[in-house]
Amino acid sequence: MIRNTLLALALVAAAAAGSAAQTGSSSVREDFKPSVLNQPGQEYPQVNSQGYVRFRVKAPLADSVKVSLGLGGRGGTKLTRGEDGFWTGTTEGPMDEGFHYYHLTVDGGTFNDPGTLNYYGSVRWESGIEVPAHDQDFYALKEVPHGKVEQVLFPSKSTGTARRAFVYTPPGYDRDPAKKYPVLYLQHGWGEDETAWSNQGRANLIMDNLIAEGKVNPFIIVMTYGMTNEVKWGKIREFKIEPFQTVLTDELIPYVDAHFRTLANRENRAMAGLSMGGMETRLITLNKPDLFGYYGLLSGGVYSPEDLKDKAKAKLIFLSCGSKERPDNVKNAAAALKGAGYNAVSYISENTAHEFLTWRRSLRELAPLLFKN
Repeated sequence: MIRNTLLALALVAAAAAGSAAQTGSSSVREDFKPSVLNQPGQEYPQVNSQGYVRFRVKAPLADSVKVSLGLGGRGGTKLTRGEDGFWTGTTEGPMDEGFHYYHLTVDGGTFNDPGTLNYYGSVRWESGIEVPAHDQDFYALKEVPHGKVEQVLFPSKSTGTARRAFVYTPPGYDRDPAKKYPVLYLQHGWGEDETAWSNQGRANLIMDNLIAEGKVNPFIIVMTYGMTNEVKWGKIREFKIEPFQTVLTDELIPYVDAHFRTLANRENRAMAGLSMGGMETRLITLNKPDLFGYYGLLSGGVYSPEDLKDKAKAKLIFLSCGSKERPDNVKNAAAALKGAGYNAVSYISENTAHEFLTWRRSLRELAPLLFKN
C-alpha cells in the first residue's frame, strides 16, 4: 500500500507539470493586468481574464530566455528578445486557476523572475504567480477579525538542534486566558517547508474567513518542516518516516501542549497534509492512532479498511484531490471506508491538478468537519 501511495504521488506530480488547460481558440484577450504577487511597482508578469500569463524580462546580453510555467513543451514558454533588450512571451494556453511556481532559464542557468515574489518550493525559492480563481473569495484578505501566525523554535533532542514551526492561533485567542483549543497539525509537500501553508496555501486567511462566517469551531494550526527534502524526488521510496515521526510526536506536540492553550487529547488533535505531507500523515496516524482523532490526506494517498483494522477508530477520515489527478481512487476509497463503518468524506476540487488551489479548497472543506463535538 505504501508503494502504491508513493507511485500515485509521483504520477500526479508529473501530471501537474503540464496541467494547464489547452484551448482551441487563437484569440488572446489583451486585458492583461499585473499579477497580485508581483514585487511593488513591477508590471510583469501579467495575467489576463482567460488565464494566459505574459512575461517581460530584461536580459540584453542573453541568447535564450525561457519560463518554466506554460504550455511551450518541455522548455516551457519561450520568450522573444526585442531591440530594447527585453524578452517577452505569453503562455500558449490559459493556466489553471490559483497559485503556481515558476522560474526563468537564461542561457541554461536557473534564475528567479525579479518582477515577482518568491516562495519556497522544489527545494528552492521559486518565483510565484497567482491566476485569479472564480471562487477566490474564500481565501481573500477581508475586513474580518484575524488570527496570528507565530514562529516558534522548539528543542529537538533527536536531531540535536532547535527546529522551527509556525502556529496559527484563531481570532480572540489572547482575550480569554482560560479557553483551550483543539489542534490541527498541517503538513506541506515535497520540496516545500513550514512556510508553505501560510504563504502559498493562505491557511490563516481561509481560517479567518470561515470563523467569521461561523462555519468552523476555532482551532489552532501547527505547521512544521516534515523533513521531506532529505530525499531527492525520484527516490521517495527511500524516505523513512521515523525521524520526522519522532520530531512530531515526541518533541513538537509536547512543546505545543506546554506553550499553547490546547485540548491535549486524541479527540481534539488532527493531522493532515498535502501530497508527501499526506503520505506522512497516513504513516504517522497508522503508527500512532492513539494520538490523532482526525485524519486528512490532500492529494496524499488513501486509507483502506484493512489499514485501520484493530486500531483506535478515527472520528473523521478526509480524502481529497483535484479532478485532474486520480479522483476515482479517492471516491472509491472513501466509499469502502464508509461501507466498513468509518466516518469518511471525499472531496474533489474541480478543474485543478496537483496544485495549491486543490489544497486551499480541501482545507476549506476539511476545517468545518473538524472538532464538531
